[in-house]
Amino acid sequence: MACSKLAVDKKRKVDFENREFKIEWTEKYAFVLPVGSRKPMCLICNETVAIIKSGNVKRHYETKHAHFEQNYPQNTELRTTKINQLKSSYEATSSVIVRSATQQERATEASLRVAWVLGKNKKPFSDAEIVKECMSEVVTALFEGTQKDEISQKISQIPCSDSTAARRTEILAVDLLEQLSSAVKKAKFISLAVDESTDSTDNAQLLVFVRFFDEEKGEFYEDVLGLTNLHGHTRGDDIYEAVTQMLRDREIDLKHVVSIATDGAPCMIGRERGLVSRLRAHHPDLMAYHCIIHQMVLCASLGERYSEVMTTVMKLVRYLRASSALQHRLLRRFLVEVNATFDDLLLHNNVRWLSKGKVLERFWALRKELETFLLVQKSAKAKLFVDFMKNEEEMEVVAFLTDITSHLNDLNLKLQGKNSTVCDLMSAVRAFQRKLEVFKCDLQQNLLHFPRLLDQTAGKHHHHNYAEFLEKLITNFQTCFEDFPLGKQVLLCIENPFLVKSIAEFSTEAMKVFPWANAATLQTELIELQENLALQESHCDPVTFWTKMVTAAGVPLLQKMALQILTMFPSTYCCESAFSTMNMVKNAYRSTLTNEHLHQCLRLALTPFKPKFKQLVAQRRCHLSH
Repeated sequence: MACSKLAVDKKRKVDFENREFKIEWTEKYAFVLPVGSRKPMCLICNETVAIIKSGNVKRHYETKHAHFEQNYPQNTELRTTKINQLKSSYEATSSVIVRSATQQERATEASLRVAWVLGKNKKPFSDAEIVKECMSEVVTALFEGTQKDEISQKISQIPCSDSTAARRTEILAVDLLEQLSSAVKKAKFISLAVDESTDSTDNAQLLVFVRFFDEEKGEFYEDVLGLTNLHGHTRGDDIYEAVTQMLRDREIDLKHVVSIATDGAPCMIGRERGLVSRLRAHHPDLMAYHCIIHQMVLCASLGERYSEVMTTVMKLVRYLRASSALQHRLLRRFLVEVNATFDDLLLHNNVRWLSKGKVLERFWALRKELETFLLVQKSAKAKLFVDFMKNEEEMEVVAFLTDITSHLNDLNLKLQGKNSTVCDLMSAVRAFQRKLEVFKCDLQQNLLHFPRLLDQTAGKHHHHNYAEFLEKLITNFQTCFEDFPLGKQVLLCIENPFLVKSIAEFSTEAMKVFPWANAATLQTELIELQENLALQESHCDPVTFWTKMVTAAGVPLLQKMALQILTMFPSTYCCESAFSTMNMVKNAYRSTLTNEHLHQCLRLALTPFKPKFKQLVAQRRCHLSH
């Protein structure tokens, strides 16, 4: 074995040895070493030799260019002049190649940036050619002479066909997904928001958002983890398989997922086969909860009497607004002629959370004008609606519904939006619960919070017991939110730890939610934090406080709890918003868009990351447009 090893060692691989090109070889043998290459090149024939070795260079020169030696003898001025000419010619050719390659790279980068802008604005791939045409027109208007010709030529070389834009979108989506995967793998805590909807071609699409804290950048990120087409059924088992496959594809350990927010559908929270129960079988400490906004909407369900009045109003609006194009035109013309507050009615949409409240507000503002308009209509339906609007008892209910839905819409608006925390939303909900108690008392007094009802009744006795409705609303809110996993003291500690008075109650609530927590350590850390005078004087939002200010305070357990809570999705708003984006991307004119391209377009439109254009260009072979 020793002899065999010795024999192998004796076989030297000279191409791997540290050989240097000698400058005198250029004058002696007409060879140069190209930049970035390990193969010397002959200036006479442009051929290369395999190894930087004097023997190889000399052999090539003597066997192939003996005539050069005769025409240009060594150590003569004639030879020096000729070698310099060959070198100048070679350098000029090399610079042309470099400039061409650079121009190709710039054209490719421009093409990538066009695809990025189209993706961010939810535009189709074919719009890339329109962008190119716009650039050409701008150049024509702004520049003249050789400058105009030079810029126009560069623009014409940018690849911008629809197929090219599609390929560029694929490249950008892969880069963005790699950035997301890399950042998620480093995160200590990960939260998911899961929702399902259908696109414009009735394909069921499962959307999963991920939220995590990036320690390197010191920021929380929300991004699309994945979009999956659910072929056939959308049962809990199907959703579970899709979500777990996404986690495997991104190399995410389920144990790192601290919470999951869903819309509360049976397929999500079913006791036996729902997504949450299946995930908890592998991760018992997973915190799962119903989207706060969806819960609020469920709390605001109307009773039978109020629901009947609401339905009648919606039918009346549809009759005036959507039953006939001619009638709609006449209505708008009439409202303009009488100088009404608004020139049209609104139609409600069951998908949009604020819709019915806005429809009622517009209807109430135009009720007198609408009654006048209906009086001149000859149809039986119009007569029924006139009778409805003349009925004081019915219109009193409409006034009350307009007032209460206005308050509910105000709450709903506070719950929506990006980058909200669980603390923000629960604080808004708790405040509204207290407001309901005030509203209930106000119904028996001055109707300060019910201006439409006051206008309708003019201080007279009410036909209905609206306080009973508010009592039911109060009970619904208490029932829905009393099971929220985070207690008041824990949420208060995240918002402002200096306001927590009952430290024992706080630690008890924390122990119920976080099995890793230690009550004694949490109590001592909270006391130390509250006595930190420097931190007491700092006025900042909870995210900044717990991610930047508390780092040096020596409260690791408290900070861990805070980061885990701030990582939680307060609602599935991001999913609902993304589905609206999905319907803009895959509309009636792009109904043949594949699921892969739909996912890529959504990623470009929603991601907080930015593509690494320079790296992408360097990694790929560039081609100019033809």
